[in-house]
Amino acid sequence: MLGPEAWQAVLLSLKVASWATLVSLPFGILTAHALARWRFPGRQVLNGLVHLPLVLPPVVTGYILLLTMGPQGPIGAPLERIGLVFAFRWTGAALAAGIMGFPLMVRAIRLSIEAVDLRLEQASATLGARPMWIFATVTLPMALPGIVAGAILAFAKAMGEFGATITFVSNIPGQTQTMPSAIYAFLQVPDGEGAAARLVVISVFIAMGALLLSEVIGRRIARRVAGG
Repeated sequence: MLGPEAWQAVLLSLKVASWATLVSLPFGILTAHALARWRFPGRQVLNGLVHLPLVLPPVVTGYILLLTMGPQGPIGAPLERIGLVFAFRWTGAALAAGIMGFPLMVRAIRLSIEAVDLRLEQASATLGARPMWIFATVTLPMALPGIVAGAILAFAKAMGEFGATITFVSNIPGQTQTMPSAIYAFLQVPDGEGAAARLVVISVFIAMGALLLSEVIGRRIARRVAGG
């Protein structure tokens, strides 16, 4: 059985991953659409920045967040004055997890948008539809399987994020200690292997469940879109 501290870590991980996914999803859709459809100066720079968390060590990402979003950071200090605090809070864990999962989300959504037939969008444009209306009524519904898949992949990534999170918000039980941080903490104390192993099983179960759910939902939506 898991103790109270371990259950706190599980529930906090679910909370962090859910908020990270929900908040980042609109930005992910906009970014993916821009990379898939727009041509503008700096497009490749934006593409590189989006995928940078995938190639940087997670600790580096967390350190950059600490420098910029911390109490003395150029972004964190003004936000703290209006009550938005990220460093050493669960909100910071959600921010770090969202950034680490963002490339996976954008990649899945971008591929889905690129698969939408441009002729459908062009036909809507010839009928007088505005770009935003075309995006909302043609592109978005057709790309929905990729959007769902991207969101679930980002959620799974957020559930397992460790390096950036522990660097940015530390490992405070009940406040910032997510499942990966709790596993690490249990492995540092005598007789903690059992609790760590149980958390590992839960982590694997949640990750596999998210991946399977992504496949099932994506296929169902794809069939409905094709049928419509």
